[in-house]
Amino acid sequence: MDSLKLSFVISLSALLSLVCCSYPASAGDIVHHDALAPKKRGCDNDFILVKVQTWVNGEEDAEFVGVGARFGTVIVSKEKNANQTRLTLSDPRDCCEPPKNKLVGDVIMVDRGGCKFTAKANNAEGAGASAILIINNQKELYKMVCEPDETDLDIHIPAVMLPQDAGVTLEKMLLTNDSVSVQLYSPKRPIVDIAEVFLWLMAVGTILCASYWSAWSAREAATEQDKLLKDAAEGIPNQRSELNSVVDISTTTAVLFVVVASCFLVLLYKLMSYWFIELLVVLFCIGGVEGLQTCLVALLSRNRWFRRAGESFIKVPILGAVSYLTLAVSPLCITFAVVWAVYRNTPYAWIGQDILGIALILTVLQIVHVPNLKVARGDKSGEDGIPMLLKIPRLFDPWGGYSIIGFGDILLPGLLVAFAIRYDWLANKTLRAGYFLYAMLAYGLGLLITYIALNLMDGHGQPALLYIVPFTLGTFLALGKKRGDLAVLWTQGQPERLCTHVHLQQSDEADSGEER
Repeated sequence: MDSLKLSFVISLSALLSLVCCSYPASAGDIVHHDALAPKKRGCDNDFILVKVQTWVNGEEDAEFVGVGARFGTVIVSKEKNANQTRLTLSDPRDCCEPPKNKLVGDVIMVDRGGCKFTAKANNAEGAGASAILIINNQKELYKMVCEPDETDLDIHIPAVMLPQDAGVTLEKMLLTNDSVSVQLYSPKRPIVDIAEVFLWLMAVGTILCASYWSAWSAREAATEQDKLLKDAAEGIPNQRSELNSVVDISTTTAVLFVVVASCFLVLLYKLMSYWFIELLVVLFCIGGVEGLQTCLVALLSRNRWFRRAGESFIKVPILGAVSYLTLAVSPLCITFAVVWAVYRNTPYAWIGQDILGIALILTVLQIVHVPNLKVARGDKSGEDGIPMLLKIPRLFDPWGGYSIIGFGDILLPGLLVAFAIRYDWLANKTLRAGYFLYAMLAYGLGLLITYIALNLMDGHGQPALLYIVPFTLGTFLALGKKRGDLAVLWTQGQPERLCTHVHLQQSDEADSGEER
């Protein structure tokens, strides 16, 4: 399985190059500030997203999202304060002339074009409308502003623009039903959503588990190496160790990784399309299957019921020696990944994506090691169907969406934290005297600061590594300097160890000297 894991790491490098500079983000803020759009008295509203909830014949129906205009009254934020009002089609449709019928408090729906937005709003208000919905002639939304020379801006009804497809649906409703009413409101996002707390716990927990697994494997490998050296010293034929199936990142590898990552990001920007997203999904599934398989095999191998199956191997073409336990769990892992890929657009698909993603990160942190601090440097480089991220739905957000964090924001700091615990265990340091505890706390604090900045900056995505790297690497370097270990940490990456067989030989020689 060593060759399979190593080839997996090599093929995975291209996949992870996409996310090494990923951004955790919420669904974005409902307020959109635009310094370029002109403001004047009567035309100085912020651009806000607006919910348009519909009722057909008294039954709640579809909901649409529009954007409020610079002019007009401010739309209420609470749903309970928003009235259900009858929706009426404008006649003429563009509302560039006063409507022929009196509206008596109705919400009027008009087409874009033919005259200024403010002219439509003034005509609608003059006819007695309580609000105006302007349907765009494209599928996107458009920010409705005032012309520099406009003066007739004393508008006292809200104006909202909806995309073209929403207008088509609303028109069908009006033509085929007796009664259609709408409710306009713009709910505010909560300052902190519980999803961010769970995502923080998920990221910290993943690094914690991966670090302990990496340290445990490193200690087993060190013990096995000491045993082999002891057997060699005593003339006992040794066997090749199966435990040293790791890849150490060299300085050259780190530089090459940054170059590949940059090229991949440019490629992603240029080729972002349906087929490219599908390719990323396939790559993610391959990596997720390998990660889930590795985690399950490692977990089940510790159980006495599955130990024999984990230690018994069969030769498989191309793959080489594969344990029976691996053959048993592989179909389950493949099925899990395929089911997720087929249903990845369903509301609960994030659970499967997170399971595959965490398993992938755990496996990479187990296989790929940072040998010293010289290569433990961070780099600063929407979701849109890209699967290489962990996400949790925003539970109490009326606008929905997800809180997300990219693999790179867990993987890159995780390499450093795993290095810290391996060093502590090999140096026989206590938790307080070592580096792992402080590196773990620094990562958690750095990620927490990221989410604080995220909420202070109106929900706009933040480069998490910009906050995490100074905390983790800075703490490590400062602590190493203070304790006098920085030179060893920077170059060697592991403490000087006295091999067991050497220690036993020295003890035997000392005993012989005393007998003489």
